[in-house]
Amino acid sequence: MPNPRRSLTLASLLLVAGALIAFFTGTRNPPPRRLVLATTTSVADSGLLSVLLPPFERARGLQVNVLAVGTGQALAVARRGDADVVLVHAPELEQEFLRGGYGTLRTCIASNTFAIAGPASDPAGIRGARDAASAFARIARGRALFVSRGDGSGTEIKERAIWRKAGLDPAGQAWYLASGAGMGTTLTLASEKQAYALTDTSTYLALEPRLRLALLYPPEGRVDPLLINQYAAIAVNPDRFPHVNFEDARALLAYLRSPAVQRTIGTYRLDRSPRPLFTPLRGRCLR
Repeated sequence: MPNPRRSLTLASLLLVAGALIAFFTGTRNPPPRRLVLATTTSVADSGLLSVLLPPFERARGLQVNVLAVGTGQALAVARRGDADVVLVHAPELEQEFLRGGYGTLRTCIASNTFAIAGPASDPAGIRGARDAASAFARIARGRALFVSRGDGSGTEIKERAIWRKAGLDPAGQAWYLASGAGMGTTLTLASEKQAYALTDTSTYLALEPRLRLALLYPPEGRVDPLLINQYAAIAVNPDRFPHVNFEDARALLAYLRSPAVQRTIGTYRLDRSPRPLFTPLRGRCLR
């Protein structure tokens, strides 16, 4: 008859041996470090992150998990301590984030512009508008369909600022729709409905072949200061969230503003694009 004490001891030894094997195997092949980047959709939809992040991942021996959402959602994720770094484009919200002690080391890496896209026939006649607010006023006067992101993104924040400048509140109007989604989905919906939408130019150019829309305002070669769109990277504050990967977040910020990466940003274009999609800011913020 087997000795139960001997059987128990043998089972315990096997468990310990298995645990030691698992431990040492894991030590020899540790999983890669992880960095969570909560980012606005435009830098993801444009393809820019697909170019910039792989060399950084290889150099640091880590994996960057990209969470592409609107700026408001990205900052909300970071406020919960569920991201290590954010890449966003809403200066007022960024300053509020910093004042609240949630972020640190804000650095501006690139800019592009916003534009109003719409049907090539331009039923509201916005091509001749003197500024973005006047263009929005023409859309409202003509009750032309307009698709807003409606997702708390930096683009929606800019859109609301333009409506305020025009002295209008379109909420609740039958011609004013909200997609509740990212820039790509919003442009697709506007294309299907032949509606107007505020877009960043980079995402529009990335999706242009699939859209039945044209960039109507501002006209080619004209700059509307209200439509400048700046992208800032901010590390989540380790004093507030000690668990965040601050070391790699700080390294990512340094990488993004490095001369080599800034040159890449300044020359990044799509095959069909007549000009680069972004302007490098080299760490300097316009606002």
